[in-house]
Amino acid sequence: MWPCCPGPRAYARDVDVLRLGVVPYREAWEMQRTLADDRRHGRGSDTLILLEHPDVYTAGRRTGAGDRPVDGTEVVDVDRGGGITWHGPGQLVGYPIVRLPMPLDVVAYVRALEAGLMAACAEFGLETRRVEGRTGVWTSDGLRKLAAIGVRVSWKVTNHGFALNCDPALAAFGRIVPCGISDAGVTSLSRELGRPLPVAEARPVVERHMLTALADYLATGLAAEAGRRPAGAEESTGKVAGTDTAGTAGRAATAGTSDTDLIGAGLAGGKVHR
Repeated sequence: MWPCCPGPRAYARDVDVLRLGVVPYREAWEMQRTLADDRRHGRGSDTLILLEHPDVYTAGRRTGAGDRPVDGTEVVDVDRGGGITWHGPGQLVGYPIVRLPMPLDVVAYVRALEAGLMAACAEFGLETRRVEGRTGVWTSDGLRKLAAIGVRVSWKVTNHGFALNCDPALAAFGRIVPCGISDAGVTSLSRELGRPLPVAEARPVVERHMLTALADYLATGLAAEAGRRPAGAEESTGKVAGTDTAGTAGRAATAGTSDTDLIGAGLAGGKVHR
């Protein structure tokens, strides 16, 4: 079993934290699947995994052929939304494995991840913002991306998550079209602040703000869920009626067994599959 450190007990629902070191991507992916399967079956707790990866490119379902490296570098194709990105030393990666409340609102969940990251950046003295039509955390001018987000939700349980550039070698992004976005750059906390900011320094700050953001999201969602459900009624297990939420960035899916991919480049392409 992986070493687990519980989050603050004052939250509406406990979120445990796995504070790991450098973990190969496929090993971490399998860890996510195991934890997510437990949550889908009502076992275990919501968990936030924090780690780094060795150098690796991962490609979501929206990755175009022209976005990939052209020199034969290995790319791991994954089951999250979004395009291709790089993970490696100097980048803090977070994988929340969380059972979402109903009505299912994946966009609100992604906004919570962004809020946690933006609050952490603010504590370091860096102003950030969101960019309309795109996920992630951006510099105040909207031209450079500090943190990428790409998630998958299956049977109301999340996996994949966020990657915050602390002090990585940014040249790795030059071999791809990160998240399929060709008209913006990629940056790091260290570059924007003008001083080294390693993962070890960023991790506790990001953890604290991310747990707060998740707690706020879960508390709001659970309150709404309790208000909607008739006394003694069971949770819905019906399938999502629609098959495509393209163009409905503010709309919540309303049933519990969807398999949802939220793309990393923008919210408007998220898919809900029967």
